[in-house]
Amino acid sequence: MTAYVTTNPTTGKTEKQFDELSDGAVTGVLAESAGAFPSWRATSVADRAAILNAVADAYDARSDELATLIATEMGKPVKQAAGEVGLASAIYRWYAEHAAELLTSETLDPQGAQESLVETGPIGPLVGVMPWNFPYYQVARFVAPNLMVGNTIILKHAPICAASAEVMAEIFHTAGVPEAVYINVYATNEQIADMIADPRVQGISLTGSERAGASVAETAGRNLKKAVLELGGSDAFIVLDDADLAATATTAAKARLSNTGQACNSPKRMIVSNDRFDEFVSTVVGVFESAQVGDPLDPGTRVGPLSSVAARDGVVAQVKRAVEQGATLHTGGDAVEGDGAFMRPAVLTGVTKDMDAYSEEIFGPVAVVYGVDSTDEAVKLANDVAFGLSGSVWSSDIERAQQIADQLDVGMAYVNEHGTTLPGLPFGGVKRSGFGRELGRWGMGEFVNTRLRRTAKAPS
Repeated sequence: MTAYVTTNPTTGKTEKQFDELSDGAVTGVLAESAGAFPSWRATSVADRAAILNAVADAYDARSDELATLIATEMGKPVKQAAGEVGLASAIYRWYAEHAAELLTSETLDPQGAQESLVETGPIGPLVGVMPWNFPYYQVARFVAPNLMVGNTIILKHAPICAASAEVMAEIFHTAGVPEAVYINVYATNEQIADMIADPRVQGISLTGSERAGASVAETAGRNLKKAVLELGGSDAFIVLDDADLAATATTAAKARLSNTGQACNSPKRMIVSNDRFDEFVSTVVGVFESAQVGDPLDPGTRVGPLSSVAARDGVVAQVKRAVEQGATLHTGGDAVEGDGAFMRPAVLTGVTKDMDAYSEEIFGPVAVVYGVDSTDEAVKLANDVAFGLSGSVWSSDIERAQQIADQLDVGMAYVNEHGTTLPGLPFGGVKRSGFGRELGRWGMGEFVNTRLRRTAKAPS
């Protein structure tokens, strides 16, 4: 039975199944991708840029359709889904507009030669393994720079996102990407491992769980392949004593509920001074209790279903275990009766280091709020996790907030905002949140041959 199934998390009903790639077809996919590489790398930068602009145009023109598709497929509220479509479009357009400068050769100090030049070129077929929580955005982060530089792509999306994966492939091909340059595969994990091991594949990018990242990194390392991994996160949201507490708590709560809490860089741990703790918790609870939970196709819905009933039940179990271990539950945390994968958003306090919720990632609409007595304690708590994706500091004193943000062991540190992602900004983490960077010029530099061409004077 195929794993690639669209089951609407709002209704629990299976809507479509997709045929998995056969084992016998793997060799053909690899041959096609490798065979398309020479002509794609020879395609001019201007022509590749025009194609990416056409992809962006298609996303803009089909925004409502694409937003509805993922609202049905993985439960994202339709307004948020439309925002994701727009962000994906912006990424394709950014790389199209900046390609020429990003790929321009750099002249170095000749250092005794006639010329020392650094050129940026493609390396060949790449495999991308994508997650379900941002079906368009996370594909764009990987695909846009690598198509632009001249690599070819084999894309495995999450099994529940087979429908959006199919539409993305159609958009690429209609825009002018040759079919063998971007190949969508409904592959098994074992088939992906075989592809990574194949000498024709030059790199692998994965966004997903720690377990998936460890497995891919092991296979890539064993076969001496470059890997980029964006894994989990348990981001800290530090509120200093001079912040506008009501506004900041409201912002934190809304950010945590975005995408039903299913984001690696969601503010999962909120840290506030003890003398303002009760006020902060009360505000977060109020936002959580007033947020409309329901059909993601309803424009008024703020919190849709989780991606599946199994995912919902897993988060509910995490909340229950935290309470059993001594945490305080202020609201929510239970499954909503009836069809679909809904749960009431939860707020936890009193989580201590000996509880599972202290160290594990909770991938759903659950806020954990901590009280501290000093900024030093806040920083220590923020860094006391295995993850290091991003974190934020909130204050009216910008210089003070920046000094504290500089102490966070993360790949992305924010002051008075959280989780901002834009086409020109690097995205990625440290520690168990993975390695490598996507977006901006950094995303263009991961899967390339940074080649030195040095010319000496002719001997006389």
